[in-house]
Amino acid sequence: MTKRLFAHCLLMLAALFAPIAAFAAGETLPPDELVRKVTDEVLTIVRSDKSIQAGDMNKMLALVDEKVLPHFNFRRMTSLAVGQHWRSASPQQQERLIAAFRILLVRTYSHALIEFRDQAIEVKPLRGSLNEKNTRVSTEVRQAGSQQPILLEYSLEKGDKGWKVFDVIVAGMSLVVNHRNSFADEISAKGIDGLIASMEAKNKSLEAGQGGK
Repeated sequence: MTKRLFAHCLLMLAALFAPIAAFAAGETLPPDELVRKVTDEVLTIVRSDKSIQAGDMNKMLALVDEKVLPHFNFRRMTSLAVGQHWRSASPQQQERLIAAFRILLVRTYSHALIEFRDQAIEVKPLRGSLNEKNTRVSTEVRQAGSQQPILLEYSLEKGDKGWKVFDVIVAGMSLVVNHRNSFADEISAKGIDGLIASMEAKNKSLEAGQGGK
């Protein structure tokens, strides 16, 4: 699984969940209906926003921070990605891991958002019971010029503040598991602090590569 494909995966996640915060407080929808409802609106915004398409990173990052990030459970995502080493990390290390992982994910797909164009999304009906705490929403992404759609699945959990995403699966490959493998190598070689330093350095490199915008 290439980094570019994961970047597009996260890009699609941003597109699907960006406007959820605009819904009325207290409104609850089944996760598949929620995804279906917001998709058309967000695709219209992305396709019509000339400044984002032209490379306005400040505007894009502000959009992501306001609309997307509140719908991630970054603590759970980070703990799953760090795996068995999470429990041995101090509270301070855990907070730094969460912060670094959050920035890493945002910076990874921020530049991909600008390239977003004509993907068509089909949201599949939800399987299973809504009474379950965890569920999965399946979608198919059809890219222009490609006959084979990409299967994207979103793992969500329901809490006091509604549904939140804790993993994304692209063509059977988990985002969390993908990072867990690389994180395990870093921890084995350099420990928890080494992983934190590596992620923070990568974040700085990505920021510099985007012109610090």
